[in-house]
Amino acid sequence: MQTLFDQKTHKDILIRIDQLKENSKPIWGQMDVAQMVKHCQMPLLMACGKIQLSDEVGFFKKMLLKLYKPIMYNDKPWPENVSTSKDYKITGHYDLNVEREQLKIIITEFHNKALNIYWPKHPFFGNFKTDEWGKMQYKHLDHHLRQFGV
Repeated sequence: MQTLFDQKTHKDILIRIDQLKENSKPIWGQMDVAQMVKHCQMPLLMACGKIQLSDEVGFFKKMLLKLYKPIMYNDKPWPENVSTSKDYKITGHYDLNVEREQLKIIITEFHNKALNIYWPKHPFFGNFKTDEWGKMQYKHLDHHLRQFGV
């Protein structure tokens, strides 16, 4: 499984992000390309401790989500049209070039945390190890870049 902590994978993701165009259309889903790029920043910002998700998930749903936790970082791509947390839903108009540069900055900041041992607790899935964070963040970005054909 690829990880954002790998130098080549990090570089490849940045190249793929640069291939996005204003007129890029989604193969699935509702977001336009700028909204998707903004959306992709959110999990990275959370992992880097810069934002927090609301913790409005009940006990039973948390237990169910923990059963799905390994899917977040295993070798299989995420399915199309997988639902997202309300905290990560993006609406409104965004400038692709501005959001792309912000995404590349936060990806690189995350990539530079490869030796980090202190990660915030995910409010839905609990604790992740460093390698799990790297795989999960790669899978999320890959999912959305595939959504837009890059």
